[in-house]
Amino acid sequence: MSTQQHFNNPIVEQRADPWVYKHVDGYYYFTGSVPEYDRIELRRSRTIQGLGEANPVTIWRKYDNGPMSANIWAPEIHYIDGKWYVYFAAARTAETNEGLFDHRMFVLETDSENPLEGNWIEKGQIKTQWESFSLDATTFEHRGIRYLVWPQKDPNIVGNSNLYIAKMENPWTLQGETIMLTTPDYEWERIGFLVNEGPAVLIKNGKIFITFSASATNHHYCMGLLVADEESDLLDVRSWTKLPEPVFKTNEETGQFGPGHNSFTVSEDGTEDILIYHARNYKEIEGDPLYDPNRHTRAQQIFWDQDGMPIFGVPVRDSKLVSL
Repeated sequence: MSTQQHFNNPIVEQRADPWVYKHVDGYYYFTGSVPEYDRIELRRSRTIQGLGEANPVTIWRKYDNGPMSANIWAPEIHYIDGKWYVYFAAARTAETNEGLFDHRMFVLETDSENPLEGNWIEKGQIKTQWESFSLDATTFEHRGIRYLVWPQKDPNIVGNSNLYIAKMENPWTLQGETIMLTTPDYEWERIGFLVNEGPAVLIKNGKIFITFSASATNHHYCMGLLVADEESDLLDVRSWTKLPEPVFKTNEETGQFGPGHNSFTVSEDGTEDILIYHARNYKEIEGDPLYDPNRHTRAQQIFWDQDGMPIFGVPVRDSKLVSL
């Protein structure tokens, strides 16, 4: 019988869109959106809990102008073929808000053994079939093929972002056909904004799971789930099933609001799956929720049912005081 994992939440304060990756060196590597949206930080720790006390290292800063000069969002760190890569979204400074939210996806690379000490180089923008709003790129490998999953605005579809998948030629270049996995069709995906974003991939129990986040970034923000059989063609939209209800959402009783934009990692002994996500501990927000800095990083164990499907439960209560 497995031992239930308990965490002193929040793990890291004021870090939205959290990404945690456990490497073969035994360290957990962490990155996420900083409240200023102006840089990319990395930190590492031998434990998930220790990430909150780990020293952050800035590996990249935004430009003063141009396509990577505003709203640096949702970095992810991946280790691919002996090198480290960071995927992130960035917009451009502009006189109107449209420019500030006209994001594209970019990639950084280092061959340093320790990415906190690396010399990071820009590999450029990930080019897709449209030059349109795109963000939150994530990547995974399955049976020797590397894929990218990302949200993007199709100029011909009403809404803010849909989810897409494509094969990759290398860690910064797409290859072949792009397939749309899902659009925000259900009411819970369309509150405030028509959004499917923040995908994260977990392969387990003969299945490929993709979580994603939906609706506006206030208490309506929640997580949905796509699932495909690992034997299926991942580029065939018919291989994927979207659950009709959110799998993780606001819980007034536990005081957690707008949980989402998650990643997956494992416990220190590698036996348990851990959900990493952000949420607020209050409902009422002054001004634009995007500029409220108190989406804190949290962690909790994922359980599994007899059919091999994940049980996310409800976002657990805060177990430590948050210093604001």
